[in-house]
Amino acid sequence: MTIKDILNRAADEGPERIALKYKRNGAWQTTTFSSLRERTWQVSEMLVHLGVQSGDRVALLRENSPEWYELYYGIVSIGAVAVPIDIKLREQELAHILHDCGVSLAFCSASQLDRIASLATHELRTVVACDVGTRGFPESLSIICHDYDQLRQEVSKRAMSDARAFDHYDLPSDSPASFIYTSGTTGRSKGAVLTHRNFMSNVEGIAEGIDIRPSDNFMLVLPLHHSFAFTTMLLLPIYAQCQVSLVENLKTIKANMADCAPTVLLAVPLLLEKMMTRIMTGIREKKAAHLMYRFGLAGLIGRKVLEGLGGSLRLVVSGGAPISPSTLRAWSKLGFKIVEGYGITETAPVLTLNPPAAPRIGTVGLPIAGVEVQIADPNPEGVGEIIARGENVMQGYYNNPEETARVLVDGWYRTGDLGRFDEKGYLVISGRKKSLIVNREGKNIYPEEVERAVLQSEYVLECLALGYRDPGEETGERVGLIAVPNQEVLDAMEDREGGRMTDGKAEEWVRSDIRAQLGELSNYKRPRKIEIRFEEFEKTTTQKIKRYLYAIDTAR
Repeated sequence: MTIKDILNRAADEGPERIALKYKRNGAWQTTTFSSLRERTWQVSEMLVHLGVQSGDRVALLRENSPEWYELYYGIVSIGAVAVPIDIKLREQELAHILHDCGVSLAFCSASQLDRIASLATHELRTVVACDVGTRGFPESLSIICHDYDQLRQEVSKRAMSDARAFDHYDLPSDSPASFIYTSGTTGRSKGAVLTHRNFMSNVEGIAEGIDIRPSDNFMLVLPLHHSFAFTTMLLLPIYAQCQVSLVENLKTIKANMADCAPTVLLAVPLLLEKMMTRIMTGIREKKAAHLMYRFGLAGLIGRKVLEGLGGSLRLVVSGGAPISPSTLRAWSKLGFKIVEGYGITETAPVLTLNPPAAPRIGTVGLPIAGVEVQIADPNPEGVGEIIARGENVMQGYYNNPEETARVLVDGWYRTGDLGRFDEKGYLVISGRKKSLIVNREGKNIYPEEVERAVLQSEYVLECLALGYRDPGEETGERVGLIAVPNQEVLDAMEDREGGRMTDGKAEEWVRSDIRAQLGELSNYKRPRKIEIRFEEFEKTTTQKIKRYLYAIDTAR
């Protein structure tokens, strides 16, 4: 099947089923599968009207919205290649993507018009702006601009006829559907060429792995340009013919969940950790609830929490980055079914998932159907580079044969991550090859193992374990740690104890608890320096910490 096929199937088999639910002008609205396909017809029609051909690259530079669905499906249904772009990228990063893959047309929010027009290239000749309203276009723009709603109306008659462009394209499943650019944490971003087959293979494996049902209702909280959200929220629900409900923004998640009663929540660890922090703060503020939680009645409290989130949430899936085992345990203790998975943009993206019926905390689960995972060149502990093979693996990086040859070897994608299989065959992530710390005795220390131990502390929001050398040392590394306190927890302590916690006192408190958590690690893995910083780490747009920006201060 192609991506176009799953939309056609959903509209044919369940035309009046709700595909999307979203809030507009203060009221919840819905779009059926039939209506979504009709709007997709209109997008395909306007693209052909504007001269877009199969194989052309079309950028999608827009915040989450119901239009995102019709735009994406409209682009790929005529054989064009969608290039989802994060609106938060800096001009230099945005310009690189537009130039690298030769984007010829861009859909964007009206708020992005000035920025994208200023980056116009020889190939980029047309912009279609959504949400223009009565504002119109700035006079200074030196690029052809169209109002999305107006253009959609102009092509609507033909799009709704038997002569519509949408029906004239038969797509090979191995044709590119998207170029998804990596976040560029260690260098210039690269465009992974992902085909219809790559995505559909992954969607089928995910649907089987976590038992997605037509009765499910997904809550969309992640940006759709991110590969994890894209596959699981833009493709998977259409494949399963179930509903997606869109949150208004991150501040309204709880209220929106209460209104929409989702059954499935897919999120990155940062969001799940912040949600749990707020839940635990609320429990601590109520003496009875706190006592119930401490004395084995957390499940009863969890039911109240569940009611506040709509009452129907049956599954929480964490992906996009490693999650603290303590966060997983906290959600589980309250009675929520929560599982962690693992994936890479270049593999469309999911490789492994913990089965909901038998999750193992501390692992990222088992390979999904259609995916092979192996450990290359394992050491005596069984740790080596994680490599993967399957129909979900990208064709390569666009316009970058050297990097493609480096990561794709004999059909296997080399992830750059280190891991091992446990005794049950579940994959355990040890860290990144480039992050590995080797001490003076030649022992390997995986920063993520140290960080997982530290993040069991409720007083730590985030941390980095890094290698360093003291002045005069030329071989081997020592382990250092930079930790950011969880200010919400510290503020709650101030309220309970009735006194202000100074930075010095906070540092002492956090360091003490970190050392307690490190007790489970071998001595050589424990940080010799622990630095406390009260400013959160700089992150990529997918909320991964930019490790390369930080180093241990050896002058202290």
